[in-house]
Amino acid sequence: MALLHLLYKAATSILKPSKPHIFSSSSLFSTSFLITKTPKKFKKKRKKKDSPRTKLVQTQPNLISHFENFLLRDAHFRFLIKTKEFLSKQRQQVLLLDEAGKLHQQLGFPRGRKVIRSIQRHPLIFQTYRHTDNKMWFGFTEFMDELLREEQGIMNELERERVDVVRKLLMMSVNKRIPLSKIYHNRLLFGIPEDFRDRVAKYPDYFREVVEEDGKRVLELVNWDPTLALSALEKEFLVDEDKVKKAFKFPVKHGKELELDVEGERKLNMLNTLPLVSPYLDGSKLDLWTLEAEKYRVGVIHEFLSLTLEKRAYIHNIVEFKDEFCLTKHTYQMILKQPWTFYLAGTEMNWCVFLKDAYGEDGVLINKDPQVEFNEKLYKCAEIQELKSDSYISTA
Repeated sequence: MALLHLLYKAATSILKPSKPHIFSSSSLFSTSFLITKTPKKFKKKRKKKDSPRTKLVQTQPNLISHFENFLLRDAHFRFLIKTKEFLSKQRQQVLLLDEAGKLHQQLGFPRGRKVIRSIQRHPLIFQTYRHTDNKMWFGFTEFMDELLREEQGIMNELERERVDVVRKLLMMSVNKRIPLSKIYHNRLLFGIPEDFRDRVAKYPDYFREVVEEDGKRVLELVNWDPTLALSALEKEFLVDEDKVKKAFKFPVKHGKELELDVEGERKLNMLNTLPLVSPYLDGSKLDLWTLEAEKYRVGVIHEFLSLTLEKRAYIHNIVEFKDEFCLTKHTYQMILKQPWTFYLAGTEMNWCVFLKDAYGEDGVLINKDPQVEFNEKLYKCAEIQELKSDSYISTA
């Protein structure tokens, strides 16, 4: 036992760590003063990913300024356009100023700003006045009333053309029917008048209004017109075949061993490009991810834009008709692949697509609708700053 006890003591003394001597080498060279982490000021900052809200669709070398400027103009006149529409539907076309201050979304002025600042930007269009109830109101000026009468005249003259636009939209749609609310929400895009829902009753040979079980009002096509079922692209093909052949590209995948030159590759790709698929076919019958289905969807976007006043549309305009036109969530990527015909402007979250051939090199529409000419006149008048701030208030 004594021997075992001695062996145990010897073993524990060997395994037990000994304290370092005060003059050992480890105590002479302490590392406590060394900085083991890189200071923040020397750290490489990671670049934040661009938000889709702010990231531009086009990179700097590919930007076309006159298309991008249209979006700046839209933002600049947002209050003018939205307030014009909102006021036009109000009783006596006036609005209490205190109430207007709460309607930033409906009137299109920045949240948190005073509405009076936006009103004062357009003295020829809007005016404020103190009513007999001693409250401040605002409405249109007499000059703007004249402009509105002029616009009403244009809409009356072009009513039949707008009817044909709606007929073509119905002919492109699945089941040849579209909810009236969707047409109404996008009426400014096509120059359709505010009271179109009432005017529909005048054309029983073209339209039928159906009220569904949930109360939704749907517009249905009554008669198919083969003369309208000819797309803008097909009409162009009869005039300039080569131009239409270059409009879209659906590349054929091939190996490098073919050693094709530019002309050879163009001829090969033409096998995919032609024949075109009419947007007036029933797209719901096409297999979703086939070449024919993609050609159909590209054709639908082209025809949709050709029916608009300015040959352009925002994402929200297109998405609203997604189900009716058999579009997919990949519409953005699909349009990006066709830069010869379409130009995408704005940001990835709020993009606008243009028909490039509808504009000249100076960025001006080649064929202007009378409504477009009126809108441009309205914008010019809205920029005139002749009235002084004192003349805003009058007594009724």
